[in-house]
Amino acid sequence: KFNLVSTKIGSSMKSVGEVMAIGRNFEEAFQKALRMVDENVYGFDPYIKEVNENELKEPTDKRMFVLAAALKNNYTVEKLYELTKIDRWFLEKLKNIVDYYEILESIPSGSIPYDILKCAKQIGFSDKQI
Repeated sequence: KFNLVSTKIGSSMKSVGEVMAIGRNFEEAFQKALRMVDENVYGFDPYIKEVNENELKEPTDKRMFVLAAALKNNYTVEKLYELTKIDRWFLEKLKNIVDYYEILESIPSGSIPYDILKCAKQIGFSDKQI
């Protein structure tokens, strides 16, 4: 959104916005927050960015999508912890979202069973994501 602003995240304050989302669990709140930041983002999408270990090491505003791609490409939580130093608890929660993405992708469109749809909604998947 701001072309002349560095995308690296550090200790200095930047007035580029913040978001608050409320959900019954971390996964739901996180996906809602992502949708609020950018109207073109539907949630924690593993197809927005490609896996790049250098981008995983550097905190930026787009690192979460590189993280999603890495999880989709079978990076382990331990490997991602080594690269990012993000707490394993958060990485496990993000992995839950990507794992459920794969469940949804395995179902033929238009025939999602109620229990799978309910769980998808409970972890924050929007109608557009589903």
